[in-house]
Amino acid sequence: MLPDIPTVAEFVPGYESSFWTGVGAPKNTPAEIVDKLNKEINAALADPKMKARLADLGATALPSSPADFGKFIADETEKWGKVIRALNIKAE
Repeated sequence: MLPDIPTVAEFVPGYESSFWTGVGAPKNTPAEIVDKLNKEINAALADPKMKARLADLGATALPSSPADFGKFIADETEKWGKVIRALNIKAE
């Protein structure tokens, strides 16, 4: 969005940061409800008006399955957990 401004990664090798949002449900939500929610959310994310609005906000929709989203969350937790431990970050 700002082509004339260098990225942080151009100055800090290996730098990575991202922001994401998702929709979750309580742990024991029945699979058929999770599947229905997933289907409807993915349909909304496929809508051209929704895609355009997200693009206006600098976002990209990444529809996925509940299993893929669960894996993504697990991967993010592992990745950022390593950073937290390496930097000895503590909650106050």
